Amino acid sequence: MSRHRSRHDIRHHTPQGPRCRTLFRTPEFTPLFLAGSAHTAAQTVAGLGLATLVLRTTGSPFLSALALFGPSLAQFLGATTLLSAADRLPPRAALSGIALFFAAGTAVLAVPALPAWAVFAVLFAEGLAASLGGGVRYGLLNEILPREAYLLGRSVTNMAAGACQIGGFVAGGLLVALLSPRGAVLAGAGLHLAAALPARLGLGARPPRAGGRPSVAATRRANALLLSVPARRRCYLALWVPNGLIVGCESLFVPYAPERAGLLFACGAFGMLAGDAVVGRFLPARLRGRLRFPLQALLAAPFLLFALDPGPPLALAAVTVSAVGYGATLLHQERLTALVPEELSGHALGLHSSGMLALQGASAALAGALAQYASPRTVMVLLALASLAVTFLLARADRRETKKSAVRGVSDMTTLQSVPALGTRPAAGSLPSRAET
Repeated sequence: MSRHRSRHDIRHHTPQGPRCRTLFRTPEFTPLFLAGSAHTAAQTVAGLGLATLVLRTTGSPFLSALALFGPSLAQFLGATTLLSAADRLPPRAALSGIALFFAAGTAVLAVPALPAWAVFAVLFAEGLAASLGGGVRYGLLNEILPREAYLLGRSVTNMAAGACQIGGFVAGGLLVALLSPRGAVLAGAGLHLAAALPARLGLGARPPRAGGRPSVAATRRANALLLSVPARRRCYLALWVPNGLIVGCESLFVPYAPERAGLLFACGAFGMLAGDAVVGRFLPARLRGRLRFPLQALLAAPFLLFALDPGPPLALAAVTVSAVGYGATLLHQERLTALVPEELSGHALGLHSSGMLALQGASAALAGALAQYASPRTVMVLLALASLAVTFLLARADRRETKKSAVRGVSDMTTLQSVPALGTRPAAGSLPSRAET
């Protein structure tokens, strides 16, 4: 008997909808969950240690920040060159191999007297690997879980990532204080090594989701194909731009209120966890499509209060409420998975993840540059207004296309049925959808 339970079997065992305990009874979900959580904790601990080490070595706040956020920016290049491998590699071998690569690379970063150029070369390579790892991980999650459980699965993994980041920063700070920044980096390398164990021992030997050899040309061809349909373009823009601009707001917490920055970050993490929990577990399916954009608008709206220079209680409340809006990301992810074919699910989700992180890093850099010429709270308000404007335009375009589809009497998914096979030159149509709305 195969060790992989089919989607049909999982649906049969969850007639009243997915539950968290059902997720962890699903074969392969637990090892994938543990590997992803260990990877997040490792990046957080090692990143904090490395940023501190670079600051002490070079005295440059810019290089210190680049050490922390540089790998996110490198993911953009990975999304345009490596992502075709996300669906063309065996998931178990890819995830365990990437974890071992991170363990080795992070250990190299702890080498004494390592030149700055070598540090950033390793970080650049890790950023490229992370773009591929995200595609493999999320594509496998989409393969393991049935469609009705995917939203809850992403909610649980997102909440775990948030908790691991909070714990990782606390643990990293203690390691820096009690041991040294280099000790924190080595601890991160150990966590990356630990992430390889559940991936190698707990995941099954699944074949690649797509055939053919990975290449830069295949990556760019698939990216063009994914972005050739307006509905998918709107999904990607909604997943990248409004959220990225709000991360730019959050990147100014330290200059805005140095003595309360930690509390502001903690409130944001709490709001994000609450939003993911509510959307993933309690939001009825009939409301998800309607609330995608209103919930995303909640991300930006509370930051407009910073124009009034609010006191600490109101500022903390605004940040908490704003972060609840990150739950809209789950709804856009669910929409995206319904618009792409099975053989491109890893590539499509990897493109989302890499683009999101790249936009967040770019928005943080933009916010820092603007804050050189205006107050942090003024920049926060400007970025929030830009985020609201993008959300409004995307929502209006979505409503317009929905009305056109209703007039034609054809659903949005049906219009995506006719498309060339993967590997051929895209015609005027698009990829076939995997589900009907």
